[in-house]
Amino acid sequence: MKPVINDTHFGSINIAHHQYDHDVFIGLDGVIQKRKKKLSKDIYGTCHIVSLEEAHSLFQDGATKLIIGNGQEGRLSISEEAQSFFNAKGCVVELMATPEAIAAWNHTTELVIGMFHVTC
Repeated sequence: MKPVINDTHFGSINIAHHQYDHDVFIGLDGVIQKRKKKLSKDIYGTCHIVSLEEAHSLFQDGATKLIIGNGQEGRLSISEEAQSFFNAKGCVVELMATPEAIAAWNHTTELVIGMFHVTC
């Protein structure tokens, strides 16, 4: 079951009334995990670009959409290779500021996975 995201502030996100003080990934099964941002940081020197390696760790068979909250100010981006990977899998990527991504997440009825960056 897809958990409801209640709120976000710089450095945190509240999901199903539980606060997380780090970036999170939510899978098709609703399980919330810490984002594996090291997969991107090792390649780009920053966790503000989603790498192909991180894309592989995010994708789940059956997902038709990935909602990415790209930070409170929208600074996170997705690499061309990662975007191409999701396109090949038939998974639409929606990239928007984290507060907007929360609204999109809570209102979608699609088979969705989500990654939410909680800072910049």
